[in-house]
Amino acid sequence: MLDERKAAILRAVVEEYIATAQPVGSTHVAATPDISVSPATVRNEMVVLEHEGYLVQPHTSAGRVPTDKGYRAFVDQLTGPGDLPPAQGQLVRDFFTRAHGELEEMLQETSRLLSRLTDYAGVVVSPQAEAAHVRSIHLVGLSAHVGLLVVVLSNGAVEKRTVEVADDTGDERLAAATAHLAAHLVGRTLADLGSVPATGDGLTDAAVDRAIQSLRSDGEGELDHLYVGGAAQIASAFDAVETVREVLGTLEQQFLLVGLLRDLLDRGLSVSIGAEHGLETLADCSIVVAPYEVEGERTGTIAVLGPTRMNYPQALAAVAVVGNRLGRRLSDG
Repeated sequence: MLDERKAAILRAVVEEYIATAQPVGSTHVAATPDISVSPATVRNEMVVLEHEGYLVQPHTSAGRVPTDKGYRAFVDQLTGPGDLPPAQGQLVRDFFTRAHGELEEMLQETSRLLSRLTDYAGVVVSPQAEAAHVRSIHLVGLSAHVGLLVVVLSNGAVEKRTVEVADDTGDERLAAATAHLAAHLVGRTLADLGSVPATGDGLTDAAVDRAIQSLRSDGEGELDHLYVGGAAQIASAFDAVETVREVLGTLEQQFLLVGLLRDLLDRGLSVSIGAEHGLETLADCSIVVAPYEVEGERTGTIAVLGPTRMNYPQALAAVAVVGNRLGRRLSDG
């Protein structure tokens, strides 16, 4: 544990380095309002912080920059996500006031919103469809032998399936099938559709069976979908071209990134710094991640990904506010 003076000096170094990307010297730190010691004392304390692994001196006679351990100590000092600046808070409110339409479009736009708020890449993992329950279900005819099944889920998703039906099923039987499906499936999850009793009419029962089968078969093995906004921001966040290439390549690997975000949450990490994620390609990155809830259930994930020289208070505030508003928007339908 760092004593109060060393913690204050480290905080001053991290905040200045985040703002300028330049090594920070003892004279600048000594001029910080909450540092009440001389530059010589600050210099001595910075040497100790360097020996303990919190800071590093990139060049002789240069100032210091934080290490991953230094960023971790800085983040652990934060008391919470804090608040967004008023202009950014208004941007979030305006966004969710206007947010309508298909779930996929909303999640993609939400990832872009996160990027606008932070200048890093915004990442949104879709709600898990299998855990969502059915809000409404409709089966309507498209042609003599094809019907359209439309299912609205509690996570805001709208599932659409084409269903083959017998030529002489007709609109009346499709309406009967809709009523029967609604009576037995509303409130159930896609992972637990269970069985539906027969109506006694063969054509109606056939339409019901095919509708249920389409939901089961199309959902098998379906992965959570990943939406990334502001990937181009990564290019300006790193000096090394190879680092940019590796980070962008990782962002394109949906299965890998979804698994990483889930693992971070399972480990209780809301901020993962450098090597803490365990992915070599993201060793120069930090990830701020949080779940969002729909109707009280944790169902999806949002995150921002940027360099370890990240504005952590801003990123934490953005993820907290956007995650809360996204969950409320999806719960309201």
